[in-house]
Amino acid sequence: MPAKRLLPAAVAALCVAAAGFGFGTAPPAVGSTTAGEQVNIWLTTTNDAAGQNVTRGLQPQTPVNFGPAGGSANQTVTVNENTTYQSFEGGGASFADSSAWLLNSSNVISAATRDQVMKDLFDPVNGIGLAFVRNPMGASDLARFNYSYDDTCCDLNDFSIQHDLADVVPLTKQARALNPALKVMGSPWSAPAWMKDNNDFVHRGWLKWEYAPTYAQYFVKYLQQNEAQGNHIDYISVQNEPTCCGSDSTGYASMNWNGSGLLEFTKNNLMPALQAAGLTTKVLILDYNWGNYNDLGSVPIADAALRNHPNFGGIAWHGYGGDVSLQTTVHNQYPSVNAYMTEHSGGTWIANQQAEDMNNLVDYTRNWDKSWVKWGIALDENHLPYVGAGCNVCTGLVTVHRNDSQRGQVTKTVEYYTMGHLTKFVKPGALRIDSTANSAVKNVAWKNPDGSKALIAYNTTGSSQSVRVNWGSQSFVYTLPTKTSATFTWSGSQSGDGGGGGGQITGLAGKCMDVAGANSADGTAVQLYDCNGTTAQQWSRPGDGTVRALGKCLDVNAGSVADGARVQLYTCNGSAAQQWTYTSGRDLVNPQANKCLDVTGNNSANGTPLQLWSCTGAANQKWTIS
Repeated sequence: MPAKRLLPAAVAALCVAAAGFGFGTAPPAVGSTTAGEQVNIWLTTTNDAAGQNVTRGLQPQTPVNFGPAGGSANQTVTVNENTTYQSFEGGGASFADSSAWLLNSSNVISAATRDQVMKDLFDPVNGIGLAFVRNPMGASDLARFNYSYDDTCCDLNDFSIQHDLADVVPLTKQARALNPALKVMGSPWSAPAWMKDNNDFVHRGWLKWEYAPTYAQYFVKYLQQNEAQGNHIDYISVQNEPTCCGSDSTGYASMNWNGSGLLEFTKNNLMPALQAAGLTTKVLILDYNWGNYNDLGSVPIADAALRNHPNFGGIAWHGYGGDVSLQTTVHNQYPSVNAYMTEHSGGTWIANQQAEDMNNLVDYTRNWDKSWVKWGIALDENHLPYVGAGCNVCTGLVTVHRNDSQRGQVTKTVEYYTMGHLTKFVKPGALRIDSTANSAVKNVAWKNPDGSKALIAYNTTGSSQSVRVNWGSQSFVYTLPTKTSATFTWSGSQSGDGGGGGGQITGLAGKCMDVAGANSADGTAVQLYDCNGTTAQQWSRPGDGTVRALGKCLDVNAGSVADGARVQLYTCNGSAAQQWTYTSGRDLVNPQANKCLDVTGNNSANGTPLQLWSCTGAANQKWTIS
């Protein structure tokens, strides 16, 4: 959560009532056209200085069509689907105790209203398709009171997630039923008080090291008991915002860690416990701001054994302090480490919520995040409930009215719509694709698993902007009003000058990626060889994620994800073993394995075979596509 701010807790974003409101039209299916493709458009506009009063929310507009490149405009965005970056896992928020209670057992809203709200939030066709939920493990600042899963010293015999069975677990399961692609993360705000040196749940304190093995089992039991309820947890972090939040008197759960302690506990206690229990849940490190990366994040991530552990999942970022560009710095240093934005709440301290959200959406994902997760999914009209000095200025994606004239109703805030510009149109598994950075019309583009494209844009200026969107040899022009977010979607394959044609792929020592003996038989080795201009060295990327030569695909033998897996030529079959992402750092990454195309042994001799290997950033994994 953000550090407490002494601001008036006054602004409620009033939008369209959730009950009975849904999206009846799915994003368009992929067509087979190759020119003049239809572009569908959805807009959200606000009309107030705070960017909260929505005058149209995800409103469909009259479609336009691509045509021959040209047309005048004062802004230009070029989309190139043949340059790809990270994949997308989902956007969402948290069923914190306060949010889950409001939507469920508080009985403020009817069951029918709750079910409609859940559809509006999680249904990928008739709602906005949220696909990532981060839930506290025990009480947080958005809770009605403080609790852990075992408050009795000095063992875990009384461990139980019973508290979560009232609201958190059933809502999370309902969300996954609505969107089976849902990812769920658990994060603790504190260990139980009896495990800490101050014997206190709410005044930070440190883990007593004799309880490190016990605390690791605390996570194991959390995962196992959720699994027993049919609620699989995909990710965990060791600690939400370690050391937060500048004072010991917040009155809500908190805990101290340092980088060496986080590394020691994660590497030598938590991960071995997960592995011994046969649990596949991945651990995300840090779970804090860019400004808190030094030590808390930098020490754990530097440990190669930690990074290579099968239960390591990546790094989790929060957006409350520091510079988002640090994410790209860290990515360039550790290109195989996945990045996730796991918390940035909306709130009354934000000058313009729509602008903040759209800047966040673009900046986070352009800096390698695979998720965009808010904080509480729902709060009431007075930013309640919260415990102690919890967040009295936070806002959710929806507002549950319980003490005003709209009691029993749920209204959508602007954050519902800004999130929906991403999650309704960009599906889990989508790849971010290249688009021109533009300060007047901030944007980010994606290619979905079905081949459809989504360009998300926001007019940051005080006047309408005409925008020309180039895509291969085609373009369209659209006038984007001020204070307006847009999502443009279309299908088809890029043509013309988008980079999908054939050419050489050069790597170590300037040599070429080569099909051994120019043999097109299935299973032929792919190797490094002197560039010679033959067809065995002509590779194309048709825009479907494959890399092709001699009419067949670059393939990982038997779909292996292991270091050293052989790379070969094989009949194209649409499998994950034939998917490749070309990054801005010049890596060719197989997303299934999250590993790089590698010249075996860093050997530049002719005939050296290519293989799959953990990404290291070394010269034998760098490729230039002509």
